[in-house]
Amino acid sequence: MRRVAKLYRSSVGKKILMACTGLILFLFIVGHMVGNLKVLSGPEAFNHYAEFLREIGYPLLPHQSFLWMFRAVLLAAVVVHATSALLLWRSSRAARSEGYGKKKDISFTYASRTMRWGGVILALFIVYHLLHLTVGSIHPDFIPGDVYHNYVVAFQSPLIFGFYVVAQAALCFHLYHGLWSVTQTLGASHPKYNPIRRPVAVVLSLGIFVGFLIPPVLVLAGVVS
Repeated sequence: MRRVAKLYRSSVGKKILMACTGLILFLFIVGHMVGNLKVLSGPEAFNHYAEFLREIGYPLLPHQSFLWMFRAVLLAAVVVHATSALLLWRSSRAARSEGYGKKKDISFTYASRTMRWGGVILALFIVYHLLHLTVGSIHPDFIPGDVYHNYVVAFQSPLIFGFYVVAQAALCFHLYHGLWSVTQTLGASHPKYNPIRRPVAVVLSLGIFVGFLIPPVLVLAGVVS
C-alpha cells in the first residue's frame, strides 16, 4: 500500500492513473456514441436499448442496480482523472516558476494547450447533460422512460444543438491529445509506432465527433422526428 501511495505522489504515477482512467472513459464514450446512433432505428429500438441498460443483471440484481454501479465507476474515473490532471498542472506550473529553462517540445500542440479548458467545458456539459436527459429537471418536455422522445425534443432546439457541438468539439480535442499521450505514458512510444500514433488519434477522435453529431444533425434537419 505504501508503494502505491508513493507511486501516486510521483508525476509518473499520476500520469499512469490519468492514462488508465482515460481509457475507461474512452471505452464508455465509444459505447455511448454507438448507443446514441440507435436513435436512427426509431423510437421502439432506442427505447428498448435504454430499457436493456436499466435491466442489466436483473433479477439477480435489483432494478437499475448495475446501471448505478456503472455510473459510480465512471464518476470515480472522472474524479481521479481530473484530480490527477490538476495536480500535474500545478506541479508543472510550480516547476516553471522556479525558472528552469526547458526547450519547448514540438508535441505541445494546440490540443495540449487547451486540454485544461476543454476539461472544464466537458465537466460543465456532463452536469448539464445529466440534468437534461437523465434527470430531466431542465428538459422542456421530459417523459420518464421515453428516451427517444426526450432526445428528439432536446435537439430540435438550435441553441441546445449549438452547445452540444461546442462540447463535442472540446471532446474531440481532448481525445486527440489524450489518445496520443496515453500511448506514450503506457510505453507504446517506439520509432516503429510513432509515425502512426497521431494519425490514429486524429481518426479516432474525429470519428467519435462525427458519430455523436449524426443523430442531432438529423433531428435538427427534421429527418429524425
